[in-house]
Amino acid sequence: MKRKFWNWIKNEDESVPDMERTLFLNGMISDETWYGDEVTPQLFKDELNAGSGNITVWINSPGGDVFAAAQIYNMLRDYKGSVTVKIDGIAASAASVIAMAGNTVCVSPVAMMMIHNPATMAMGEAKDMQKAIAMLNEVKESILNAYESKTGLTRARLSHMMDDETWFNAKKAVELGFADKILFDSDEDEKKKEPEEPEKKPDEGSEGEEEEKKDDGEKEKKKKLPFQQDSMMFSTKAMNESFLSKVSHTDAMIPVNQLEKRLSLLTH
Repeated sequence: MKRKFWNWIKNEDESVPDMERTLFLNGMISDETWYGDEVTPQLFKDELNAGSGNITVWINSPGGDVFAAAQIYNMLRDYKGSVTVKIDGIAASAASVIAMAGNTVCVSPVAMMMIHNPATMAMGEAKDMQKAIAMLNEVKESILNAYESKTGLTRARLSHMMDDETWFNAKKAVELGFADKILFDSDEDEKKKEPEEPEKKPDEGSEGEEEEKKDDGEKEKKKKLPFQQDSMMFSTKAMNESFLSKVSHTDAMIPVNQLEKRLSLLTH
């Protein structure tokens, strides 16, 4: 039974021939279907060509066959309308290659992307293994073409990221150029665009008044709390010096020798 993975978004005016459509690319990507839930190039082609106009492709796929993904990538790049890709769950491995076909790529704030080196299984003698290695190297180069075209990153950097099997959250994907923006983030973008309110400058002549009030406040504080310490002091000498420096500047003008005498009585 053929599995549909798209739906229509109809315009109010049914007479308009070009309608915006939404396609859902969910599940494994395969060159042929085995369990009925794979996305194959033929199925995708049938649904893609079932209409015209701009399309949105929602992707939630762990990847699959790289050659099947390459076919779908080419279909989207060759499509006449505008293609918006939205990653709502995961776009890993071959699915990340398909995502690069979007004119605009959006990623959900809770979605993930992953890129890695292609893999295969081979058997035979040494020359068969060498052929498999050569083939994998060429496949990697073809994948790099898609990543490089979208991100603008160097092939060397992209190659290292593939070697390391690199995962991206939404912010990292946008930062590296694999996606253009984060879904549902328009409000934040608008806030960032708004200029910050300039700090209010004091009226002319008020600066001196403020400083004067501040000084008066400090004096009043010293009058009321002559023994207040700014911080805990663990040195007896430092404590004494701090205490003397504070009380010697009070309006009471108590002679220092009297304060020292009082202090000595307290310490005994």
